Amino acid sequence: MVSAILALCLIGLGQIYSTTSPAGGGASSIFYTQIWAILLGSIALVVALSVDYRSLADKSHFIYIAIVLLLMGVLAFGVIRGGSRRWIDLGPLNLQPSEFAKATLALVLAKFFGESRRGVITRVDFAIAAAIVALPLLLIAQQPDLGTAVTLVPVLFAVAFVAGMPMRIFGILAIVGLLAAPIAWKFALQDYQKERISTFVNPSQDARGAGYQQIQARITVGSGGPFGKGFKGGTQGQLRFLPVAHNDFIFSALAEEHGFVGVVVALGLYLFVILRSLEAAKLAKDRLGAYLVLGVLASFTFQVIYNITMSAGLAPVKGLTLPLMSYGGSSMIATLAGFGLILNVRMRRFTN
Repeated sequence: MVSAILALCLIGLGQIYSTTSPAGGGASSIFYTQIWAILLGSIALVVALSVDYRSLADKSHFIYIAIVLLLMGVLAFGVIRGGSRRWIDLGPLNLQPSEFAKATLALVLAKFFGESRRGVITRVDFAIAAAIVALPLLLIAQQPDLGTAVTLVPVLFAVAFVAGMPMRIFGILAIVGLLAAPIAWKFALQDYQKERISTFVNPSQDARGAGYQQIQARITVGSGGPFGKGFKGGTQGQLRFLPVAHNDFIFSALAEEHGFVGVVVALGLYLFVILRSLEAAKLAKDRLGAYLVLGVLASFTFQVIYNITMSAGLAPVKGLTLPLMSYGGSSMIATLAGFGLILNVRMRRFTN
């Protein structure tokens, strides 16, 4: 699994180099920043692997409080970029606390549900767990960063499901969600978010505005053909027709340069990582470890699936990066730290 994770990081690094290289050749500062992010993320993985996950779970409420305070600090003192306040300026690097909320919630929920001896979750248990998730979710949504906020929801449902939440609660929540959708459309969603949803249905209605990214992503993916146009040979990515090709749409750039073959290789690596992680959950010596693995994996899997479908024009455009491949220091460090927790559980399956 570590080899597959490293391979995905290197593929992403190659695409970042390709899509951000200046006209005169050479590597961009973004490329070198990503190298540092991978190195720091590798250190975070080793640290997360070194401390017994049960000890981390026992201290998870302190980690949760620290993340909530950091998210509050972002709203008060964070750096504004692109209309969003998501980062804390630490001088040589910018910290995005929302990325670390995913693994933190996996730890807290694993501890909360792992302590239950009933084998089934009551409505009160689920309400408490939902409240634990709701606080950081709402703080992240206020930045605004609805994409990252949504990635916290799979953590809750994955851990609650394997912990014994009755299916009728899922059914009730689904009905409530459908009934609340018109209200959310009217009062909760910003105008640009509504625009993204409407242009997903018909991108051509605003081909030079809100629908531009959707259209260019489809063109980029389709232009790759079976074997692609070669490294740095893509026109959409190289000529900057595809926006943020090194970030949100890095998978589209991969499809253009390396074609269907490159896409299959990347998807195969992601599938391998997911299956090995599921095996770690199956081999866990206790429920706490299994819940922790599935919580971390749920957010990762959701983000991978959504980004890839978005890159292919099959989902509305949302600011969700592709884990392990897209540019982003905090995302890389947090993702690798999460896999450190998964390896932690697997490694300690024989301990007392």
